[in-house]
Amino acid sequence: MDFRPTPEQELLKESVAKIAGRYGHEYFQRKTREGGKQDELWAELGQGGFLGVHLPEEYGGGGMGISELSIVCEEVAAAGCPLLLMLVSPAICGSVIAKFGTPEQCRRWLPDMATGETKMAFAITEPDAGSNSHRISTTAQRDGDIWRLKGTKYYISGVDEAGAILVVAKTGTEENGRARLSLFVVDVDSEGLEAVHIPVEIAAPEKQFTLFFDDCVVGEDRLLGVEGEGLREVFAGLNPERLMSAAVSCGIGRYALDLAAAYARTRKVWNGPIGSHQGVAHPLAEAKIDLELARLMLQKAAWSYDAGVDAAATGEAANMAKFAAADASLKALDQAIQTHGGNGLASEYGLADLWGTARLLRTAPVSREMILNFVAQHSLGLPKSY
Repeated sequence: MDFRPTPEQELLKESVAKIAGRYGHEYFQRKTREGGKQDELWAELGQGGFLGVHLPEEYGGGGMGISELSIVCEEVAAAGCPLLLMLVSPAICGSVIAKFGTPEQCRRWLPDMATGETKMAFAITEPDAGSNSHRISTTAQRDGDIWRLKGTKYYISGVDEAGAILVVAKTGTEENGRARLSLFVVDVDSEGLEAVHIPVEIAAPEKQFTLFFDDCVVGEDRLLGVEGEGLREVFAGLNPERLMSAAVSCGIGRYALDLAAAYARTRKVWNGPIGSHQGVAHPLAEAKIDLELARLMLQKAAWSYDAGVDAAATGEAANMAKFAAADASLKALDQAIQTHGGNGLASEYGLADLWGTARLLRTAPVSREMILNFVAQHSLGLPKSY
């Protein structure tokens, strides 16, 4: 067992860190204040081949794996400019299209996703379904050679940046009453689709939206994969989403601890730097340990996905990585703010404005409670609780 990154992964890490380092947290702050997007960073990563590093080479990707995409995601966040849509466009949508799309569909969407020229949003969450995808009520009804979508999705990220949306819709009902789900790619400017911004108290360029599908028409060529197999198919993207969530969390944790350690080494109040006091040093050391443990789980889970380990084991590892990384990130960021004292809340020190993003990743894309349910039932064999 070798935990060392491959030479290709080392080069990938260095290259992405160099690009993201030219932008940094001040760029993230400026874009957030202006209501803008991190388009320049996204475009440069795309032009370098980093956004599609995991996609098939025949469609413009790098032919590598989720392990490599997680490196990209983590390094960008570690530079202080996390890109939340990496969880969605390349991780979920790219992975699902690459696995279940027809050659024509792959040629249509993957090359531009790989280069960063287009982004794709993902719509599964609904007001009355929450984490229970079996209760999805947005429907897609076949009408000759077209499909008509009706229903509502909410907390859908980045619709204002995307060219299309991968939508999970109900196309039938199983004998047990559960929804039969299917996947559709819907252009954001489709007639019958309305997006309404949801104001949230998170300082980030990415915005959240409620989507209203009112007899929104898409062609037969927009059905992705097999009708009725959408739930199984979408998990090809949900595990990568959990892993990219963990990668962003780990990156934020690294960023926060780097700033905290530098501050603690140089800030003097009495005779020596504040980092010489165990009351300051030990909490940072503990946060570092937790963060490195989370990164190990992330690496294991990404390897499991890339190696094609069975779905249950991969899902277990991905959920654990997401859980551990979210908690470690918040702990690191909180301790970094505490180390800075009052300065930790000042904009110029670039810490407190990341709290919303770090806290978001404890709730989304899957809540810690649902992860604990999964581990209790599938890892420990305990009775199902929901």
